[in-house]
Amino acid sequence: MNDFRVSGRGRVNRAKPVSFSFDGTTYQGFEGDTVASALLANGVHLMGRSFKYHRPRGVVTAGSEEPNALVGTTRGKGRFEPNTRATMQEIYPGLITESQNKWPSLKFDLGAINDRLYMLFSAGFYYKTFMWPRSFWDSVYEPMIRKAAGLGKAPSEADPDIYASRYMHCDVLIVGAGPSGIASALTAGRAGSKVVLVDENPEMGGTLLSEPSVSIDGQAAWDWLAGALAELDAMPNVRRMTRTTAMGYYHQNMIGLVQKLTDHMAEVKPGAPRERMWRLRAREVVLAQGAIERPMVFDGNDCPGVMMAGAAQTFLNRFGVLVGKKPVVLTSHDSAWYSAFDMADAGADVVAIVDTRPEVSAELMQQARSRGIETLPGHSATGTRGRLRVKALRVNPVRNGKPGAGRMLSCDAVLVCGGWTPSLHLFSHTKGSLDWDAEARAYLPGRKTEDVHIAGAGRGLWGIAAALEDGTRAGAEAVRSLGGNIGTATYQVGDDRIGTGITQKELPTDRSPGKAKAFVDFQNDVTAKDIRLAVREGMKSIEHVKRYTTNGMATDQGKLSNMNGLTIAADALGKEAPQVGLTTFRPPYTPTTFGAFAGYHKGAHFEVTRKTPIDAWAEEHGAEFEPVALWRRAWYFPKAGEDMHQAVARECRSTRQSVGIFDASTLGKIEVAGPDATEFMNRMYTNPWTKLGIGRARYGLLLGEDGFIRDDGVIGRMRDDLFHVTTTTGGAARVLNMMEDYLQTEWPDLKVWLTSTTEEWATIALNGPNARKLLQPFVEGADISADAMPHMSVVECRVAGFPSRLFRLSFTGELGFEINVPARHGRELWEKLWQAGQRYDICAYGTETMHVLRAEKGFIIVGQDTDGTVTPQDAGMDWAIGKKKPDFVGKRSLARPDIVAPGRKQLVGLLTEDPGTVLTEGAQIVEDPHQPKPMKMIGHVTSSYWSETLGRSIAMAVIEGGFDRMEEILHIPTEDGGVVAAKVTGTQFYDPAGERLKVE
Repeated sequence: MNDFRVSGRGRVNRAKPVSFSFDGTTYQGFEGDTVASALLANGVHLMGRSFKYHRPRGVVTAGSEEPNALVGTTRGKGRFEPNTRATMQEIYPGLITESQNKWPSLKFDLGAINDRLYMLFSAGFYYKTFMWPRSFWDSVYEPMIRKAAGLGKAPSEADPDIYASRYMHCDVLIVGAGPSGIASALTAGRAGSKVVLVDENPEMGGTLLSEPSVSIDGQAAWDWLAGALAELDAMPNVRRMTRTTAMGYYHQNMIGLVQKLTDHMAEVKPGAPRERMWRLRAREVVLAQGAIERPMVFDGNDCPGVMMAGAAQTFLNRFGVLVGKKPVVLTSHDSAWYSAFDMADAGADVVAIVDTRPEVSAELMQQARSRGIETLPGHSATGTRGRLRVKALRVNPVRNGKPGAGRMLSCDAVLVCGGWTPSLHLFSHTKGSLDWDAEARAYLPGRKTEDVHIAGAGRGLWGIAAALEDGTRAGAEAVRSLGGNIGTATYQVGDDRIGTGITQKELPTDRSPGKAKAFVDFQNDVTAKDIRLAVREGMKSIEHVKRYTTNGMATDQGKLSNMNGLTIAADALGKEAPQVGLTTFRPPYTPTTFGAFAGYHKGAHFEVTRKTPIDAWAEEHGAEFEPVALWRRAWYFPKAGEDMHQAVARECRSTRQSVGIFDASTLGKIEVAGPDATEFMNRMYTNPWTKLGIGRARYGLLLGEDGFIRDDGVIGRMRDDLFHVTTTTGGAARVLNMMEDYLQTEWPDLKVWLTSTTEEWATIALNGPNARKLLQPFVEGADISADAMPHMSVVECRVAGFPSRLFRLSFTGELGFEINVPARHGRELWEKLWQAGQRYDICAYGTETMHVLRAEKGFIIVGQDTDGTVTPQDAGMDWAIGKKKPDFVGKRSLARPDIVAPGRKQLVGLLTEDPGTVLTEGAQIVEDPHQPKPMKMIGHVTSSYWSETLGRSIAMAVIEGGFDRMEEILHIPTEDGGVVAAKVTGTQFYDPAGERLKVE
């Protein structure tokens, strides 16, 4: 049934009835209805329970600022969403919705016992309770709190929907398609600017949809609106986007837009995205977001049936729904009087208009009398009657600030308006200043930090004529800022409903304020007395009040509660509102799905899997792979019947005995170029670079400002002003960002340019005694003999006809070369080397063998053998520090007392007493395995392998005072309860003299 539908009102399509369910009961609405409007049409006001007290709650607003009517929606398997605003969710056939935060049912909720015990749950109670007995925390308090926490049920199934993302650019973005936004779009569009007009609602028009009695240029409001939108649609340079929320305003006019595409559809085409995230860059932005109606704070103001007067007007004129047949209007602003008049004209028996102002315009009083509505100026509301639905409002005359005797007004709805708050959330995202307007008792936009214009009610203007005029102005200013010029249109508005009003703290009452449940934040159950309690307990800043009470921390981001909370806190402190401060508005403007942020990044696309040019060859030759940072790398190359241990052992033997080939393309590569490149390198890295000759290479160590190792790599000097820097695979982006940060913020005077070249080069490493024999026939334009190209050198030449940067270096301890060729030639060069290497029994090896070979030589892996607290001294790498350098990143930290103090963890080698036992990486190390638990752990194993070359296990570890423990026996407890004994050694297990590098 639709008992509260009004014939001839609204814009829903009554020719298309729609059935949906709420809490298992089927209801009927019409195409164009929201869940809220359809339920109200069926006389349903109870839609949820509050978070803390589980009080009955009904719809309060008609828009995205709704704090109460949050429902769970089900659109099919895996498509359950909690906390959907019933005021924004459009109905469609088969939609399933359910109320939240109740048990066992919405009408009978056992959680409502909290309401009876409200004195135990005052503001900040969680800071003062659950302290005793201490043993109850783990077994009682925490499980209870976790069970009660949260609003709605989290989805338990994987989300099968598709979320898209795109980029867009435009000249003028206009956010909000009310009268001011449409006027801005018309102005900018007529000037030829590329315009995007967005609105979060399914239909554009804003206030015009709720004010059909207004006329514009001699046309009824809706007729003018249809014509304006048609004109915009006819402009090829204008794009209109409905169901699109501007959720965040970022630097340089980047706006995040979330467009809902299919949530209003019963049938969705396969593959169609649910939502699309637009990253829009606009040259100019116009914010025409309007204003948000402010609730009034009085005892019982949260009872279902108490709602915003503007919302009631919207439900009536846009959806054709009377929210009540016997409403009372409670207001301090003229706008609610017009809502009362519309309700009365639609057939409602408006009981009274209660205005807290002692004097109201004679014209409004006359219009009320002509409709037979009782008027009660100078009155306060002091309570409501009714639990699941409001039945009466208690009002009192107020003289000299003191309420008189109260009377009950029987009603089925209370429509309130405590003034209007300009919607400045997006403007606040830009860090623009907000200026307090003492007359309007509201914050208005002040200093701007972006190319943005604010229009209409968003800057405190009231009335459709003012909105149209100001929107035109904003659009024209945007066009002129782009270098255009256009005359401004004028509009003739008839029957405009302009007005004024006041804002207030909580309404005066003749009852005990300490017992009044006058709510400020409906969703978080924050009352006026909670805010005053916070002030009494020492919270002087509104940010502290917010956190102590949770006012404004709900999913509506304080759209309804912030200004009332600020007003009450300021009154309690005896200060003006600006002296108390203003809470910070942060993105997103309204709750946004994780899917919209993730976009296409889900499943296999959650992180991009980067592959080298040689990856396909490795796959064709049976490689097993492992993820390293964002790369897929060949782990090992098993032959038939081999397990990992056998394959790695074979790869190690072959490389040490003849030649191995390894894909090192994933190493980060950065070009440091410019006249000051050498000075930049001296400042960034611990090593000295001034005397490094052209064609020579050096191991580089990079520290953070704290003196701890951040990255390492071999760096070649290609020219006086050009260095080829390599980084770890996972550190490339981090090192480049660090370099850019220092270059731009600390040393902007240096003439240096940084270029990431990781993907430009494919890098092939040849290691082993036959590496030179294999490579030499392919090299053109360079002599790579031992004398002409010593260890740690680099030359530009051609290899197999491809331009190359050829390094002689080794991460294995064997004779080694790294060949860098343009990425497009990587696989072709690999295949040529592979074919030519067959005469040397060449072996392709993967990352596991690389790790074993480097560990045998004691070479570190940053992030594995270092943990963010290891200095060069801790790693035994003092030799990498330029002793004569005046400064480098981290130098001062290396002299801190705690860095040079004895007992620091230091990198050493470990050899187990049983050569066949391979330690577990990460295993903790103790001195005495028989000490009582918890044992004192003095370090941990960082790297551990079976060495085929040495015929035994080897390991590296960081151990307290490790350098002073050489030959000492330590113990490593194992997972099975056993203990492994190991001797502390140096980290070089193989060829410590480096003889293998000198192969001719």
